Amino acid sequence: MTFARKAPIFAIALAALLSGCASESNTAPVETTGAGSESIVLYSGRSEDLIAPLLELFTAETGIVVTARYGASAEMAAAILEEGVNRKADTFLSQDAGALGSLAGQENIMALPTDLLEQVSPLYRATDGTWIGVSGRARVLAYNPELVTTLPFLIYDLADPGWKGRIAIAPTNASFQSFVTGMRVTEGDQATAKFLSALKDNAVIFEGNGQILEAIEAGEVAAGLINHYYWFEKAAEIGRENMKSKTAWFEPGDPGNLVNVAGVAVLSDNPSAVAFARWLLSDTAQQYFLGKTFEYSLTSDVSPDESLPKLSEIAGPKIDLSDLSSLNVTLEMLAKAGLI
Repeated sequence: MTFARKAPIFAIALAALLSGCASESNTAPVETTGAGSESIVLYSGRSEDLIAPLLELFTAETGIVVTARYGASAEMAAAILEEGVNRKADTFLSQDAGALGSLAGQENIMALPTDLLEQVSPLYRATDGTWIGVSGRARVLAYNPELVTTLPFLIYDLADPGWKGRIAIAPTNASFQSFVTGMRVTEGDQATAKFLSALKDNAVIFEGNGQILEAIEAGEVAAGLINHYYWFEKAAEIGRENMKSKTAWFEPGDPGNLVNVAGVAVLSDNPSAVAFARWLLSDTAQQYFLGKTFEYSLTSDVSPDESLPKLSEIAGPKIDLSDLSSLNVTLEMLAKAGLI
């Protein structure tokens, strides 16, 4: 049973529960103006700080005006489900594939043009063609080498009592929840529930990836589970030579190596909405993601940093990202484990 098929009242409750699940959250609407008369309404699960400059580039190149509403991805997905066929948004830009997948089967979710879909590997777009990834991120282990002398080979190693009080997680964060959903898909619910129960005993809880990295840098915790780009954004801010932490991947195929995407869905027959989705895969937008947030481009196999592997070289779990839509089951499991 997927979130997409739950009643709207559940969607609202889910949104309330997840209102703080992503650091990329700001509910204040903002309008990006341009010279053209065409326009779209965008619901964005990515932050205004990150996306507003991107929208300005889009408007400058196309003349299409964008009115954006910002919030957590789950919150935006829930709003779309609640609005139904009367939805206000033309497009939905999500922080992760799970929120996009939750819209599967809903009315007026438009199938994207074939030539657009073919710009991205099938690994990073919906099997039914209703959403497409626009940037990628990998889950990694960030660690302080002064406090971690032996790296864990598997994500399951973090369940060992030796990690008690030493591993940081952000269980209300959308990326962590997508990782847990991915683990459920690849490893099964029973194994995932057992892992979460042990992780509850060991983990130090934080609100988001950025806070985890700060704690590792300060020596407050030995290691933490984050998205890769947080480390590189911090390094760009303070200088790589000043970073006290490092990043590492788990063994090939491990669920801890999940590669997820930010993606876009078209919610109306407004031609400018398809134009926006297409533009997000343009050289301008892809270079923005590579250079601004150190995320992976999905249109070329280029690493955002020479120290990072190429996207094709990351040995993540074999998973259909459309299967990350069963977020409701993940939330129930996290609640049962006492993590949220």
